[in-house]
Parts: sequence; structure tokens; C-alpha cells
Amino acid sequence: MLKRKMAEEGSVIDSDDKLDSDRKGMKTDVSQDPCREQCCPKNADVDNGNPEMNETTKEDLSAEEKNKDSTEDEPTTSCRETASFRVVWNKKSYEVIFPIDETADCLKQHIENLTGLPVSMQKLMYKGLVKDGSKTLRELNVTNGVKMMVVGSTMNDVMKVTPPPPGALKEEKTTLGNLGWKDTSSKEPLCKQKMHKKVLDKGKPDDVMPGIKKKKEKLPTIPIAGMYNKYGGKVRLTFKLEVDQLWIGTKERTEKIPMGSIKNVISEPIHGHEEYHIMAIQLGPTEASRYWVYWVPAQYVDAIKDTILGKWQPF
Repeated sequence: MLKRKMAEEGSVIDSDDKLDSDRKGMKTDVSQDPCREQCCPKNADVDNGNPEMNETTKEDLSAEEKNKDSTEDEPTTSCRETASFRVVWNKKSYEVIFPIDETADCLKQHIENLTGLPVSMQKLMYKGLVKDGSKTLRELNVTNGVKMMVVGSTMNDVMKVTPPPPGALKEEKTTLGNLGWKDTSSKEPLCKQKMHKKVLDKGKPDDVMPGIKKKKEKLPTIPIAGMYNKYGGKVRLTFKLEVDQLWIGTKERTEKIPMGSIKNVISEPIHGHEEYHIMAIQLGPTEASRYWVYWVPAQYVDAIKDTILGKWQPF
């Protein structure tokens, strides 16, 4: 019996030893499994507590986040499309580079910074008068290399042509009355006065441009021709906006006059032919320097005044 009992205990011990041996073998096999590192290399490194890989991973993620943030913070204005063009005012030319998606009003503010000419006294000319300041340069078809004209006078220029005070005019009229002279100019319309009637009696020129009353149009791209001067000779007006000049042409010669030197422009409809005007362009400081033009098409009268004198007219 003793032998039998020892034999049974020996078999139990052998069985326990075998189980422990199997467990150890499994651990060895798992640690040596070649698929573990292929399937989960990152997890394996983290599980094994590899400090170098953990630090590298953190640095990569940090750099990725910084690049993303810097991309989002980049200003979009660096990609704005611009146009390079010339602005001409008062015989001076300015090179301007300006975003084409900005408005004409913004461009006027930039021109004020360049020239000192206040925005309120600027007339911007590009393919005619730019009337809508809310339009962008893109909408106005402004491209590289084009020219723009700015018409307008500074406040100092306006003050130079300010009419004399009422007292001085009253004194002048009194003096003329004492001398026996009558001031017919304020009573009679221009077309009834002798000097103008003499020219008008020749009749409307055959080659004058058609006139349209009660209508306003921008300046034509060609000279306004077929009119008479005070001598009854043919005259034409050409507006050279790129050099800020008015060219008064006759058969004999062409006078090139800076628009900034013109002091005044007046006009009056011709009775019976209201589609045409008599116009006087004052080239000097006194009324004696007025250049008279007859049969000016009525639709261009306001455009002529605006182009020569700008928005601020001294009358």
C-alpha cells in the first residue's frame, strides 16, 4: 500500500510539472511570435516602453498641428489682384498700383493722398466720366497700362477765381450808369445782343453736329466740330484728357490750352434753336478774354463744363 500511495503522489507531481512547463513554453512562444511586431509595431513599442519612439511621435504630431495653424492664419489679402496704370492730373502723371476689386471711391481717396486734391473736388475720367463711385475697377474694365484723368481744382485755385464782392459790382454798375452806359448784358439774352446776332444771322452751319435739347450726354470720342467762332469762322473743340488740355482748332491754327488755366465757362440756349447753345470759354482773368463758340450741341454743354472746371464751378 505504501508503494501504491507513493506511485500515485509521483504521478500527480509529474502532472503539475508538465503543466508548469507548458505554461512557460507558451510565454516563450508569444514573445517570439514574428507576427506581433508586423501587425502592431507602434503598440509593441509603446507596450515595451520605448521612450525614443514616444518622443518622436509627439514631436511629429506637434509639428503637424503648427503647420495647420499657420496655414489657417495666412492672410488672404496677399493674393489680391492689382492693376498698374497712370493717373494724370494738373499736367502731372502718377504711377498707381491698386487692387481691381476696390471701388472708384477708394481710388479717389488714394489719389487725394498722392496729389492733395480733395475727394469732393475730383472728377475721375475713364472712358468718360465715372459717375458711380461704388463700382469696382474690375467692373470699370481697368487693366494694366491704361490712363485715367482726374479733373478738379484745389481750394486755392477756386479762391483765385472767386467773384468780386457784391459791393464792388454795385459800385461798377453805378459808375457805368453815371457815364450814360446801359448794362444790356443782364437784360438781353445773348442771342439778341448785336455781336452775337451778327454771327447767328448766318444760320446754322451745314456740317454742325446734331443737337438734342433737354438731354445730357458724355463727351464724344471725336472732336466737337462744325461750329462758328465770333468771326464766323469754323471752329472745333478737342478734349485731350491724357494731357489735361483743350485744343481750340480753326482753319488757320490750333490753340492748345491747359484746362487748369481756364477760369470760367458760360452758355445760353439759342432762342428758336434750343438744341444748340452759345458758349463762352474764359481763357484769362477778365471777361474780355472770353472765346465765343456758336451752335454748340446742347447735349454736350454740361459735359464740357464738368470736364474743364470739375465739380466745383465758380458760378
